Amino acid sequence: MQRVFVLSHTRLPLMPCSPARARRLLKAKRAGVFRRHPFAIILKDRTSGVTQPISLQLDPGSRTTGMALLGEFRAQGRVVLWAGELHHRGQQVQRKLLARRTVRRHRRFRKTRYRAPRFLNRRISEGWLPPSLKSRIDNVLNWTRKIRNRLPVTSIVMELVRFDTQKLLTPEIAGVEYQHGELFGYEVREYLLEKWNRTCAYCQKTNVPLEIEHLIPRSRGGSDRVGNLTVACTKCNQRKGQQTASEFAYPQLMKQARQPLKDAAAVNSTRWALYRQLQSIGLPISLGSGGRTEYNRTLQGYPKAHWIDAACIGVNGSRVHLVSQTKPLTITARGRGSRQVVKMNRFGFPRTKAGRVKRFRGFQTGDLVQLTQPNGKYAGRWIGALSSIRCTGKLDFRTTRGIVTAPASRFTLLQRSEGYTYSIEGSLDRVKDKAKIA
Repeated sequence: MQRVFVLSHTRLPLMPCSPARARRLLKAKRAGVFRRHPFAIILKDRTSGVTQPISLQLDPGSRTTGMALLGEFRAQGRVVLWAGELHHRGQQVQRKLLARRTVRRHRRFRKTRYRAPRFLNRRISEGWLPPSLKSRIDNVLNWTRKIRNRLPVTSIVMELVRFDTQKLLTPEIAGVEYQHGELFGYEVREYLLEKWNRTCAYCQKTNVPLEIEHLIPRSRGGSDRVGNLTVACTKCNQRKGQQTASEFAYPQLMKQARQPLKDAAAVNSTRWALYRQLQSIGLPISLGSGGRTEYNRTLQGYPKAHWIDAACIGVNGSRVHLVSQTKPLTITARGRGSRQVVKMNRFGFPRTKAGRVKRFRGFQTGDLVQLTQPNGKYAGRWIGALSSIRCTGKLDFRTTRGIVTAPASRFTLLQRSEGYTYSIEGSLDRVKDKAKIA
């Protein structure tokens, strides 16, 4: 189960408690709700408390970053207290920047120079990253600070090296200690699973057992380099036999196998920048590799998930106890609104007026609110995020039955927008059920 964050009366982070204990404290009015997501309570009669070591485990990814909090207990050992999966918006940022650049170029080509062209006479500062990559680092740092303000975190464990591409592409390199050890197979397998989206390269099936397969068999002169490897289900691997991928009617796989892994490149571009930023927080940091994470998870028999990978990073992840009722919090980065003043048509001309207000009667798009409808089709209480606000005094709210437009007097603000949306995913048992299919 997910533990509830606990703060003292002076907002000092204490050890988290179980949901049942949090309900008793709230019912006895000894505590109040501090935050809804992640759920945190603040005590009214305590200013301090005894804490145990807690490590924040981070599994940075190009699209999703897994987070887990491990507590050290004498009786139970290392236990996952809280887990979350942070979904980034790097691709969305890249698309928006591309659209903005296209609009500006069209304006200049029409000789309506609303914005003068820039020349290549600007210097890039040291450590500069594109906005799409910087947003990933900012999201991880933001949530690291949030968690540290809610829990007494004593250390950080981060997966620094996802793949060693030099050793994967040229496994014949001598002097590599682990290439002859048991971890090397996990590095190659994890790389191939990420590259081929955990899907059979031939029949495109998912949630099935996948095997490492040679596009050109070794008996036909093929090598063990990752450019000649793919993943396939057992049936396709047996049907292919000693044929090459071209002879098996899949010639396009040879070109696809040689393409670089863009997500791995994004992780490799941001890993050291994220590591340096985490160092500025002031907590001791230990590092681990993706192959070690896969090794720890496989030995303990845990299924594949981002938050489970985060719990299995490094030395701390060798013996981890996962509670079957643990449900990770899914955090999706949405941004804090658009900086574009007006909307454009397909010709690049403005089609709307400039927005005048960002908040109306204390509400903003994305705020977590509670809607109370007295009657009608949507009668009842609804909790969720605001879709949009109107200057007429009414707000749009999306429910499971559709979009409701109601006056602001029927809404109650629960939590202001932070640029993220939240949802609760399935428990560990549900993840295991999916893994059984595979």
